[in-house]
Amino acid sequence: MGIFGKIFSKDKKEKLNEGLEKTKESVFSKLSRAIVGKSKVDDEVLDNLEEVLISSDVGVQTTVKIIERIEERVARDKYLGTEELNRILREEIAGLLSENGTEDQEDFTTPDKKPYVIMVVGVNGVGKTTTIGKLAAQFKKKDKKVVLGAADTFRAAAVDQLTIWSERVGVTIVKQAMGSDPASVAFDTLQSAKSQDADVVLIDTAGRLHNKVNLMNELSKIRRVMQKVIPDAPHEVLLVLDASTGQNAIEQARQFTKATEVSALALTKLDGTAKGGVVIGVSDQFNIPVKYIGVGEGIEDLQVFNKLEFVDSFFKA
Repeated sequence: MGIFGKIFSKDKKEKLNEGLEKTKESVFSKLSRAIVGKSKVDDEVLDNLEEVLISSDVGVQTTVKIIERIEERVARDKYLGTEELNRILREEIAGLLSENGTEDQEDFTTPDKKPYVIMVVGVNGVGKTTTIGKLAAQFKKKDKKVVLGAADTFRAAAVDQLTIWSERVGVTIVKQAMGSDPASVAFDTLQSAKSQDADVVLIDTAGRLHNKVNLMNELSKIRRVMQKVIPDAPHEVLLVLDASTGQNAIEQARQFTKATEVSALALTKLDGTAKGGVVIGVSDQFNIPVKYIGVGEGIEDLQVFNKLEFVDSFFKA
């Protein structure tokens, strides 16, 4: 069965539970070993818990925050049983994810700007072009008129893949010859979107990360040129990260946030990894909201991220 044969076939929460299964199994098995033979949360349990979180790719910085919060609760409550650790972890992580001040999106919607321009960035191989295609399909399902811009002109495969998605989904694509100026493609895309009265524009960009200065200059140029057509474009810069790369995803986020003003994150390939803790770490460390997560191959498996649902699935016994 092809990717489009699976569209919207399963309950979203069920798919989220399944997608986080490997992470959940890994975390629970490590957690069980961390508290074996212990009845209360003490220094040894906290040390073991610290190892569990770091090895689950939550990241050192975020792990330290979580441990400090649990230490405060232990000091305040005097006695915390290890059987309560699951609940406490769930509460503290949910609190941490809520602290970047953003509200969860309910669905694949965009603010009241037309066209709403999303510039999508990320290194090659993270699922960037596929994410754009799935977003286009989800927006179209909501009766939005979508235009794609193939501004990754350095890889023929990227343009070809985006073209296939545009045909499958039934949306317009704007592209130029290989090696063309990416900013020129973005300019043409926005002009086309305005003339078509489009609702959403998704701009693909090159994923090279070998030189941060070049990347910064290129993304800045694309932004400046787009603003000649739509003064406040792009309205969103979406960084796509591969969750299965764990701490490497956090390093990529560090590089891209230095190169451009990233406003939202998409974490792909959560279903194939035990490194789902990276969602918690990357959201906390960069104070940028996770907007979408990929929990499978189907279009419906690109989900709008909901903090409480994620934490619930993460710790679901």
